[in-house]
Amino acid sequence: MASMRRGTNDKTGPGPAWVGQSRNMNKPKVNAYFAGALARALLTAGLVMLPALIVPATPPELAQLMVLLALFAGGIVFAEYSSDYPGIIEFRFAAPFNRTRFMLIALMVLALSMLMRGDAVSGWHSTLVHTIAASCAQFLDFSFSPVRLLVAALPDNLSTAHLLAVHEAASLAIVLGVTTVMGFVLAIRLNLWPMGSGPFNVWINLPTFDPTAGNDVVHRLVRSARINIALGIVLPFLLPALVKASSLLVQPITLESPVGFVWGITLWAFVPVSLMMRGVAMIRVARMIRANRRLFADSEGNAFVTA
Repeated sequence: MASMRRGTNDKTGPGPAWVGQSRNMNKPKVNAYFAGALARALLTAGLVMLPALIVPATPPELAQLMVLLALFAGGIVFAEYSSDYPGIIEFRFAAPFNRTRFMLIALMVLALSMLMRGDAVSGWHSTLVHTIAASCAQFLDFSFSPVRLLVAALPDNLSTAHLLAVHEAASLAIVLGVTTVMGFVLAIRLNLWPMGSGPFNVWINLPTFDPTAGNDVVHRLVRSARINIALGIVLPFLLPALVKASSLLVQPITLESPVGFVWGITLWAFVPVSLMMRGVAMIRVARMIRANRRLFADSEGNAFVTA
């Protein structure tokens, strides 16, 4: 495991420079990550506010709530990326994993917001997004598709136009998510992830995964990866059932609010995609560890034969 860590050293030596410490003075650089963390925090806050800014006639109360959520999300991202040590965000130093996920959710939010904006303010961009969404809806219009299950989970008293909008938006989000997963798998096949030089540091890229606990780390990584991939496949079918069951206990989910429409469908599509990407990435990490072990065993065997 030590050889899989980028910049790993002993406990008594100075910290590696790439985690924001000076080799000479052994003092942490407080502002080493400040600019990058601030930029990521602003982008995250802007993403949370994006639907309220694009969709016209957003109620003031909802706009204030979105501002609070934007500040909260931006604060979490800033606190995470301004720290030298890992927290809750995985694959911090395994570009472009988190950048890909951010671009995916930003594209989903932007596209669905344009769909909602097209109902009130027409334009060529809204028309283009609507045309693409309609094509995706025709492609996914088959029995027991996750899109059909989501539409069927909504209350029966909703208008046909709203159900059609949900069908098109969900289809577009699913197509974007599946395309991203396929692109990420292709990048791994072509050895384009993780990018950068040097060994892969398991601890800072998987802070919630303890490589020293339990059985062999490779087996645990593969098992966790399979669970994440299975959840990613099942969730688009399971979440509509939970939406249907929630109507028996609380107020039914209708997605009639424009901002709720955008974020509800975005999260419905993004969470399973994020789990599948995490599972695929963990399998890649397990293979890297296995290959590193084989290389180490071969080098030890050659050294023994030479001796």
